[in-house]
Amino acid sequence: MKYCSSCGGLVEQIVPKGDNRQRWVCPDCSKVHYQNPLVVVGCVPERDGQILLCKRAIEPRYGFWTVPAGFMELGETISEGAARETREEACAEVEIGHLFAAVDIPEAGQLHLFFAASLKGGHAAGDETLETAMYDRDALPWNDIAFKSGIFALKKYLEDDGKNNGVHTHSVFRNRATK
Repeated sequence: MKYCSSCGGLVEQIVPKGDNRQRWVCPDCSKVHYQNPLVVVGCVPERDGQILLCKRAIEPRYGFWTVPAGFMELGETISEGAARETREEACAEVEIGHLFAAVDIPEAGQLHLFFAASLKGGHAAGDETLETAMYDRDALPWNDIAFKSGIFALKKYLEDDGKNNGVHTHSVFRNRATK
């Protein structure tokens, strides 16, 4: 960060009074610019024992499969975001169920949240998707899943058999062993 979004002044990194870590602060207007994790929301849409996956048409991980997921927008709830991402990526409507997985990715500054979902109607490739496909639970393309968080979510979903067994948590570190 270089400039203040409030007044345009140059910012500097300092520990603001009453805080415990360095933040970008504007010395001209005293605005503290917090940089917090981005929230990614998604779901595992299922119908008749099959799971809907999307093949990515964008980087990162172009051409790999993923559950429908993406960054949350201001003004929406996490479940609304998961349903919107499914509409955008798979042109599909879902009934969002329970939250079942949360994955911390501190090095990317992200938190991924996954819901169970029931697929309603059809599906097709959206703008960020090359194709969509329904997979039997025992035929998921594990070697071609785009992200570790998606693998974790799919495994926990299958372990739970789609039932609400609480929220499973996981942390992913790119440059260290996965915990």
